[in-house]
Amino acid sequence: MNNWNQFNESGYATAVQAENELTLKRYVAGVMRKVYGKMTLGLLLTAVISFLIVNSPAALSLLFSTSATIWVLFALELGLVIYLSARIDKLSHGTATALFYVYSAINGVTLAPIFLVYTGASIAMTFAITAGTFGAMTIAGYVTKMDLSKFGSYLMMALLGLILCMVVNIFMHSSMFDLLISCAGVLIFTGLTAWDTQAIKRMCAEADPSMMGKVATMGALSLYLDFINLFLHLLRFLGNRN
Repeated sequence: MNNWNQFNESGYATAVQAENELTLKRYVAGVMRKVYGKMTLGLLLTAVISFLIVNSPAALSLLFSTSATIWVLFALELGLVIYLSARIDKLSHGTATALFYVYSAINGVTLAPIFLVYTGASIAMTFAITAGTFGAMTIAGYVTKMDLSKFGSYLMMALLGLILCMVVNIFMHSSMFDLLISCAGVLIFTGLTAWDTQAIKRMCAEADPSMMGKVATMGALSLYLDFINLFLHLLRFLGNRN
């Protein structure tokens, strides 16, 4: 009786409705745990690959033997993200997950040079700050009752503008412009972390149960990208160069 009174006071019309709502919440929470689990494994794989590359003179020699190598890897990363996003409905759960981990491994290769540019202590400190910021924003996106979808179009336009500015600065080589880009990047990916979290949560609640594995993979990819980009932009502020 006390439980029913609590449900009734929360605004549920019937005990059945309240039970269904609780079941859905538990289900969504379970899928979100898979999202965070895959994202964490992806980050660990990236870190391990970067560590192995940095500590392998042969791998470093191959990586820096020609600038074309890095550009090919960047193109491969972009292709994987586009392919996963466009073909997720047709891919099997296992294939989608494998491609996500392939992407994480390749990203470990392309990120390896940061260990040569920045000190290990500043990288560790920046990673900890990134983890704290990311954790706070993803929790906020998960628990907030505010509809963040209205901010999505603004964040995506800001992201496109950020990418354009980064391309322009490749030719300008302006340190001040680079600093402004980093400031904008931190703000954009902080906001995207909360927005993506709420969007993934909504997808978990609305998608067909047979798609949950794929939803978890795409959610992991989205949050992985938010984390990595937030880390890289913060590193430009906080990183001490070797």
